[in-house]
Amino acid sequence: FYLKNSLNLDKILIEDKVKKEIKTNNYQANSNSSQINEAQIYAISKLRDFYINKFGNSPQKENGIQINNNEEINQLADFFFWGAWVCKVDRPGRDYSYTHNWPYDKLVGNTPTPPVILWSVIGSFTLFLVLGLVLFFYGQLDKLNNDSFVDKSNNLMTSEAVQIFTPTDLQKSTYKYFFIASLLFLIQVLSGVLTVHDFVGFVKYFGYNISLDLPINITRSWHVILSVYWISTCWIGASLFILPFFGDQDSKQTNFSNLIFWLLILVVGGTFTGILFGQSNILSSSWYWIGNQGWEFVEMGKVWQIILFIAFLVWTFTIYRGLKKHISLKEPWALPNWLLYATACISILFISGFIATPKTNFVVADFWRWCVIHMWAEAFFEVFTTIIVGTFMVIMGLVSTNSIIRVLYIGTILFLGSGLLGISHNFYWNAKPEATMALGSVFSTLQVIPLILLTLEAWRFKRMPELAIKKNGNKDFGMEEVFLFLLGVNFWNFFGAGVLGFIINLPIVNYFEHGTYLTVNHGHAALMGVYGNLSVSAIFFCGKLMTKSNNWNTKIAKQIFWSLNIGLILMVILDLFPAGIYQFNAVITSGLWYARSANFIDSSLFQSFTWLRIIGGAIFLLGGVIPLCYLITKSFINRKA
Repeated sequence: FYLKNSLNLDKILIEDKVKKEIKTNNYQANSNSSQINEAQIYAISKLRDFYINKFGNSPQKENGIQINNNEEINQLADFFFWGAWVCKVDRPGRDYSYTHNWPYDKLVGNTPTPPVILWSVIGSFTLFLVLGLVLFFYGQLDKLNNDSFVDKSNNLMTSEAVQIFTPTDLQKSTYKYFFIASLLFLIQVLSGVLTVHDFVGFVKYFGYNISLDLPINITRSWHVILSVYWISTCWIGASLFILPFFGDQDSKQTNFSNLIFWLLILVVGGTFTGILFGQSNILSSSWYWIGNQGWEFVEMGKVWQIILFIAFLVWTFTIYRGLKKHISLKEPWALPNWLLYATACISILFISGFIATPKTNFVVADFWRWCVIHMWAEAFFEVFTTIIVGTFMVIMGLVSTNSIIRVLYIGTILFLGSGLLGISHNFYWNAKPEATMALGSVFSTLQVIPLILLTLEAWRFKRMPELAIKKNGNKDFGMEEVFLFLLGVNFWNFFGAGVLGFIINLPIVNYFEHGTYLTVNHGHAALMGVYGNLSVSAIFFCGKLMTKSNNWNTKIAKQIFWSLNIGLILMVILDLFPAGIYQFNAVITSGLWYARSANFIDSSLFQSFTWLRIIGGAIFLLGGVIPLCYLITKSFINRKA
């Protein structure tokens, strides 16, 4: 009895000693350095041995990844140690770590700090308070009947109007954008298939381990960056296509369109091969410039990033040339102005991706990486989404220009008013001050409000074709498939970006959830659901107007819509969301280290969820993506003269 209790007491004393040693920061201001203890020095040596065995010249090399330079492996191990150190050690003069005690690990004393709970409560309070006020004023302003939205609208784009439409040279030059975008979409999805199959070991089922030649880090990088590329290609093509609807007939615009396209081709080809060769250590010291920078969503080498920025600048200039006759400072919020504003902002905000270099402090570099994702790819992309959807609606004759301008004005204020500061929820745990948590918790929750307002308008939005048909003497509507995808944008804006985004934004939830499948769940639902649906609607809108009517298959187009969206929602409800909840629970009970460990990922329940994703993925790929490529290829061959 005495021996047993003595051992328990020794264990408790040792655990407390370890916590104290890990939390103690021996920072010396005069030398700007921090001294580590003997136990930590020993840990570094063991880490180096472990990773030399894992990644060095050993039969146990991990998924085909091999690093031949032991000095580089030691640097990698040191980086991992540093990452663990900043997560645990107290900041000078504080009783919490640089990462606000994230990740959760009670064995070393990492538990949520009081501000994590406090700002979660304040964030929830602010959401319901502001939501109530916005809904009150929304109710006061919502006095217009549905018919007022179609008053003074253009003539309805009927099937006959689609058939007799004659594309300009500029518009014809954009078809290759949509053709290439559909192929990039296919490659991006196939890369995702390889990535997820690596989790369940399916890459080895045919007698050869595909991951030896295409490790998961390469396929995952392709899957992430190609999503941005194919979506951007669609948006650039669509924005150029609609310029003639504003009166742009300048033949020189075609040259600019072709220039932008070939710049994009150069970027895509360079990025695709750069990721492959860079991560395979073929490019040696050139990896940073023409290989892979190593930052998520900024995977492309610096050279390709510069060329992409040039393409964006040429795009902005081309949009300006096409709209300059219609842009007036006397009407700063006219529809042409909105299109130019959004295009210019997307180009300008892309600069944030240039700040990080291999020598930039990790915390600073990660801040600017998130600016690329949230300020560039979410805040201003969201505004651009609203503008393109509104412009399509005006051109199709479903709403009046003035109605859309009102929506754009209010929506942009709400999106940017909450979005620019709402980005702070990405910085809770990467060595930012406590005020970052305050900004993130409050403004991240407010990002839900414009998405709720969009949902309130959903019924009116859904009835737009019906009202326009009635106004135009019950003529048939020639763009049903395009409108279906615009409805999809509306749905996923609320569910994917709103609901699935909100549940992971509060600090106390994010503390346990960060780095789990719930983030993956939100990312897939929002990116594909909103931007993906909009991109395919752009492909169909422009493609149908440029294709000979008897060669366009509306039935296949509708099948593509239902396959993509049913497939996506099945991936969410069968795998991404339940796997995220399961992993979230594992973090709470055992810590993030366990929830991200191979033991957890290889567990039967997590593996079962991953296998279930194949159901939605098969519908998405076989019923949606491949038929999309077929339809666009067939239409590309049968374009109007």
